[in-house]
Formats: sequence, C-alpha cells, structure tokens
Amino acid sequence: MYNWFECKVKYERLDEQGAPRKVNELYLVDALTFTEAETRICKEMEPYIHGGTEFQVANIRRANISEMFEDDTTDDVDHRWYRFRIITTIIDEEKGVEKKVASNVYVEASDIFEAVKNLQSKYQSSFDYTVSSITETAVMDVYRYVSDSQISAQIQNASKEE
Repeated sequence: MYNWFECKVKYERLDEQGAPRKVNELYLVDALTFTEAETRICKEMEPYIHGGTEFQVANIRRANISEMFEDDTTDDVDHRWYRFRIITTIIDEEKGVEKKVASNVYVEASDIFEAVKNLQSKYQSSFDYTVSSITETAVMDVYRYVSDSQISAQIQNASKEE
C-alpha cells in the first residue's frame, strides 16, 4: 500500500539561455511520514541543485490517491500525470443499499486521450466505474519507495545483462 505525499519545492534552475530562474514544482513521494517525505524529496532533488542555489521544500501534504498507472511507452520528456475521479457503486449487504464511492486514480500519458486509453486498458472489465472528472496535474515526477534489497537486486540484474 502506497502512502503518497505531494511535495512542492522552490529552487533556482537554469533556463534555456543559461540564466537562473526561480521555479515552483510539484512532486509525488511515497513515504510513511512527513519527515520521510521531506528527506526523500531533498535527496531526489539533490542532483538538480547547483552550488549556492536556494532550495526550499515549500509545502508537503498527504495526497488521496487510490491507484497510479505509469506509462512505460512514454519518453521522459513528454509525459504528464492525469487525475481521474472514479465513481464506483458498491452494495452494502448489511443495509441492502447501493453506495457510491469516489476515488482518485493517477495515470501517466502523453496526452489526455492516451490517458483515457491507458485507464481503460488497466481496468478493462474488472468492475463498473464512471469517470466524473479528468484533470491534468502539475506533478513533475513520481518517486516510489525502493528498499535497499530492491536496489541490490536491480544492480545484480544490470551486472548480469552486461
């Protein structure tokens, strides 16, 4: 089970002309606590912060995300994250009534049409759902939790491929 945090960071980045420019960017971090989320976003942003550049974690808040679907076919430059508000109907067997449950699903895609197609391919005919809204988010990147044992396994697999 993932525990997502939205982390907003402020820092100076060099623009296309090489001039420093202040930016505010939003990232999703999988963490157990606010402290861990802040530590992880600082670690992930470290390669992008140069010398005396000002860097600040401006805001961290819990994100209500039920599922996330990454798009492996999208190149790193041209991807966006879309938030789908999904409504499903469940039956409360004790009370004998139908109940509508809303959830947020994030889907990565190059455009909104691809995002809808990706969502449909993931859910296929799993259950009946209704999409009540689709929003393009400001999320720049997603950082999932990776344990030390998973990192070791990835290194071993990479060395075997060579």
